[in-house]
Amino acid sequence: MSRKKVVLLFVVLAVVALAAYLLSHRGKQASSASRGAAAAGASVPVQVSAATRGDLDLVLTLVGRVEAWSTVTLRARVSGQLQSLGFTPGAHVHKGDVLAQIDPRLLKAQLDQARGVVARDRAQLQKARADQQRYTDLLAKGFVSQADFDTYKANLAVARAALQSDLATQELAQTQLDYARIVAPFDGVVGAPLVWPGAQVTSDATDLFVLNQDDPVRVTFAIPQDSLPAVRTSLARGAVTVQATVAGDHGRPLRGTLEFIDNAVDASTSTITLKAHFDNAARRLTPGQYVQVSLPTTHLAGVVTVPVPALQSSSKGSFVFVLGADGTVQQRYVETGPAQGDRQVIDKGVAPGEQVVIEGQMLLANGARAHVAK
Repeated sequence: MSRKKVVLLFVVLAVVALAAYLLSHRGKQASSASRGAAAAGASVPVQVSAATRGDLDLVLTLVGRVEAWSTVTLRARVSGQLQSLGFTPGAHVHKGDVLAQIDPRLLKAQLDQARGVVARDRAQLQKARADQQRYTDLLAKGFVSQADFDTYKANLAVARAALQSDLATQELAQTQLDYARIVAPFDGVVGAPLVWPGAQVTSDATDLFVLNQDDPVRVTFAIPQDSLPAVRTSLARGAVTVQATVAGDHGRPLRGTLEFIDNAVDASTSTITLKAHFDNAARRLTPGQYVQVSLPTTHLAGVVTVPVPALQSSSKGSFVFVLGADGTVQQRYVETGPAQGDRQVIDKGVAPGEQVVIEGQMLLANGARAHVAK
């Protein structure tokens, strides 16, 4: 490379280095000027919100699971061939609806036979009564012996006993025939059949289908054991309202009532199971479904709160910027309490009614001027 080219290369590098230095210096000056303006004179646009005093309910947000109020697996009470099903799988049925029918012919024949025996017993009882009455009159006149009279008296007792026994047999046969009609024990939703018409079912052994009572329902969830005292305190004041939100359901949260606290803490998870009662006439809750549960735990009375975005943190602790009436902001360190939703409890450092900055804090310093941006 010639000497002239080397000199030209050094000149170009020097120009580039000088340009980079000038740009960097101007940026630092602009940044310094901006910070100085914020601290010394220029008014920074901000958004503010007033600190308020009031009551606040702390709420636990948990995952819960919907349970049917009642669940039964229906079985046949008599053996026989399943004749028909009287429901659409997944449909809502009412108490007393016929859900299945077992072939009743054999059972009806047994009932008819029992009725015939009862009719014979009634006739024999009537004859035994007549014989006793006739022999009572003959005994009074001395035409028959006491032994003969006792025989007819015993025959009357035997006839009565036979009728009573056969009436029980008839009632049993009637009950067996009634069991051939399987009805819904309560309103609910019936699941898919577990057997189909034509199948042979065995008494008290063959599962036919599952029926769930879905109005009302229960929602089961678990809370940390540390929250249990607060929940018990809330219960002591009255009914505790529990809210449930269903994923994909855009309606308002459902409201229920806490009704059950388990009698032991799960040692493996340090949680305890709770259940809440929910009316479900609109069928928005389905057994087995997972929902988001909101449970109030502690009621804080007369606390000062600010919006959560107002709170800033540094190595010295948490602080907020308070906008004064003179248009300057004061950086004020605070003692915080619990937060709930978009509100933060301030135990010390902010008074009710003071305006705290919730947007624009990055351009502020203690004593800077600020104004509320429209």
